[in-house]
Amino acid sequence: MPTQKHVFSCRIGQKNFRKLIAVRNAMKVSVIRREHFNAAHRLYNPNWEDDKNERVFGLCSNPNYHGHNYELFVKLTGEIDPDTGMVYDLKKLKSLIRDNIIDKFDHKNLNLDTEEFKELNPTAENIVRVIYGLLREKIEDEYEVSIKLYETERNFVEYPADQ
Repeated sequence: MPTQKHVFSCRIGQKNFRKLIAVRNAMKVSVIRREHFNAAHRLYNPNWEDDKNERVFGLCSNPNYHGHNYELFVKLTGEIDPDTGMVYDLKKLKSLIRDNIIDKFDHKNLNLDTEEFKELNPTAENIVRVIYGLLREKIEDEYEVSIKLYETERNFVEYPADQ
């Protein structure tokens, strides 16, 4: 008596059955590029008085700004291309990050020198979302994109957040 697997494979054809099993067993892999940039900013809500900004944001609300040495991790997740053996060309990812993030934010005052933060408080949470948006529009939809941004050795943010 034929097994259930045998009957199923006969109905859809052996070749298609193998493809189905291959797709079902395909594994996604993540590749990660680490970059670095330095930037100054001030956390400040213009709708609040200075004393409230100081209470909420502390030293980060210094009117003369302050800086961070940001560590950026860009993670792409996808299928391994059978022709190249790669998920994504890391040279291409390096160029995308340099052209769209590093050149735009490195050694800049985020509040004063960038369009992205003219009206948006440059908290780590907002910076990571902006970086995600800038890169997501340049990377094909077949890849999952996630960003991790270290503002200090102890403080970092991730977007999108893992559920």
